[in-house]
Amino acid sequence: MSTYKNFTVETDADGIALVTWDMPGKSMNVFTADVMDELNAIIDQTVADSAVKGVVITSGKSSFSGGADLSMIKSMFTFYNEEKVKDPANAAQKLFDLVGRMTGLFRKLETCGTPWVSAINGTCMGGALEMSLACHGRVASNAKSVKIALPEVKVGIFPGAGGTQRVSRLADAQSALQMMTTGQSLTAARAKAMNLIHQAVEPDQLIPAAKQMIKDGLKPIAPWDEKGFKAPGGGIWTPTAAQLWPAAPAILRRETAGNYPGALAILKCVYEGLQVPFDTALKIEQRYFTQVLQTTEAFSMIRSLFISMQELGKGARRPAGIAKTELKKVGVVGAGFMGASIAYVTAAAGIPVTLVDRDMEAASKGKSVSEGLVKDSIGKGRLTQDEGAALLSRITPSADYADLKDATLVIEAVFEDRDVKKAVIEAVEAVLPEGAIFASNTSTLPISGLAKNSKRPVDFIGVHFFSPVEKMMLTEVILGKETGDKALAVALDYVAAIKKTPIVVNDTRGFFVNRCVFRYIHEAYDMLIEGVPAAMIENAAKMAGMPVGPLSLNDEVAIDLSQKILKATVADLGEAAVDPRHLTLINKLVDDLDRRGRKNGKGFYDYPAKPAKKSLWPELKTFYPQKKAEEVDVAVLKHRLLVTIALEAARTIEEGIVTDPREADVGSILGFGFAPYTGGVLSYIDGMGVKSFVALCEKLAAAYGDHFKPTALLREMAANNETFYTRFDPYAGEQKAA
Repeated sequence: MSTYKNFTVETDADGIALVTWDMPGKSMNVFTADVMDELNAIIDQTVADSAVKGVVITSGKSSFSGGADLSMIKSMFTFYNEEKVKDPANAAQKLFDLVGRMTGLFRKLETCGTPWVSAINGTCMGGALEMSLACHGRVASNAKSVKIALPEVKVGIFPGAGGTQRVSRLADAQSALQMMTTGQSLTAARAKAMNLIHQAVEPDQLIPAAKQMIKDGLKPIAPWDEKGFKAPGGGIWTPTAAQLWPAAPAILRRETAGNYPGALAILKCVYEGLQVPFDTALKIEQRYFTQVLQTTEAFSMIRSLFISMQELGKGARRPAGIAKTELKKVGVVGAGFMGASIAYVTAAAGIPVTLVDRDMEAASKGKSVSEGLVKDSIGKGRLTQDEGAALLSRITPSADYADLKDATLVIEAVFEDRDVKKAVIEAVEAVLPEGAIFASNTSTLPISGLAKNSKRPVDFIGVHFFSPVEKMMLTEVILGKETGDKALAVALDYVAAIKKTPIVVNDTRGFFVNRCVFRYIHEAYDMLIEGVPAAMIENAAKMAGMPVGPLSLNDEVAIDLSQKILKATVADLGEAAVDPRHLTLINKLVDDLDRRGRKNGKGFYDYPAKPAKKSLWPELKTFYPQKKAEEVDVAVLKHRLLVTIALEAARTIEEGIVTDPREADVGSILGFGFAPYTGGVLSYIDGMGVKSFVALCEKLAAAYGDHFKPTALLREMAANNETFYTRFDPYAGEQKAA
């Protein structure tokens, strides 16, 4: 038997070859050009060997595979852009041929004449599931860790290696579309119910069950290659399909506002593919995949949501030369909802945490938040009783700062008040060991100002979480003027340990995310004052790709918090720093009407008791003379809401607050859901071209105010035909080092 770098092949006495995929030096198997070459050779080898009666392919790691490798995805865009320059007439054809390689390989496996069974353990996603679907049998472990998915739509593309055709020929069309257009993960049981796998077995029975399928005479022919095959539900021209297909594009448009070419391509692939023979259907899929890869949306989403997110998650901004932190114990001061939630995610990562508050009653009340979250997770099957008990045992409530004397890191999450935070900093530092790091979870107060209360500002840093902490994947790490490299390394190691994505920003009022969020909210105030109906503002935001409208978002973050921030801005920077009309609006809502947002059941929306849904407060339209809907251009509303955020992000780059465009893009999507199809705030500008963005800003500034005026940096970049990713190239240091 030949030897391979990424696979081992062992044939047993029954003539069944066990192919174990175990890439050296990687925590998860991924598809690379090398892996595809080796898989191709293994197919040839097992077919040529008459002693081999069947093949079982499995993983030597705790997970099966996460799909395609970053380098492979990157190389497709690089290849296409180079070909566009060299040979523009044939660039698309060459891209078509390149993306067809995986499709062809899996079809070769499927038609090789030897039965293959995929034995799935752990995560099996993207190209790995597409390969498994090309196998003649599929067995999955029933362990909780098994996640089966085609999540490509979440990064702007779609399953382009036979996924749209095989899933829609195994499962009914509605379930297939639901799975692929949402990118949802399936358990082994759900995958079996959808007919995507044949068996779900105990983990220790995975390989024996897979081998048994071959011993039981598994046919090496896919169902769609058999004569007389019919898709589940009978295909396209049936009464059932007549109910599904007219509604499907409308449902997709409701969910995506037509912003995601990859999602629409899934519908087209399935609808067209089910009407033709299988090999023709694969060609249709390959054409749509080639088309989608050429879109700005695919390029921007893959760069931000796949490549940049992984790079930042793996510590792209971590200072070199500092040993990885061993987080023996973390302290959290302030057992309110935020502090309690931080304690929960810390304990969930296996780190012991001491939760300190003014007395044991308050600290224990904080732990009860974790108890509620654990109970919920057990109820949903995400944790066992034992796992829940172990998690809670790692949280120790305390009223004594001395219990922090052996902490590696302490995070304060107390009330947003400088004096309260000053007292906490001094009390913690009195017991904190030398070299331990102090982090503040402030959302608005500049870190450098808070660090003035510290005796060791070099070990002082900001770690800003977003609510709800257990769900929000972003953490802002804020550098004060004197913050040292070790503090940054420890903070990033902690964020990695709790499985969140960090962005590193320099110190400023509101940091990065809140500055952008409040620009979005303030633009909605301007629109209300102009008389734009509130429903149009909210709907235009969703049509622009935002997950929630700005008024709904303001209710979530609390209208009285907006009031506090506006008043603090006036106190610190003077009255000219805010629009007085905004203060008038907010003061009326908070002081006169006690409408503070979701937390007290009334804000821009009314929040009736469940199960009734929230609705816009009808009296809002009496605040300002209303424009008729037909007098308002929805396209302009969409532009205003996205441009005002992107412009603020550009200012943070110009001011040196954000120094890496990847962090602005990822931070904007994970932090407040900035239209993901754009790839984030700076990719939105780069995608339309800086010159076009500057022209759009000038047009909006003339009509809606100076806050839309393009900055000096943007004008300079437009004149030089630059993008943010060329001007602030995050890989420049690596290229120099190379």
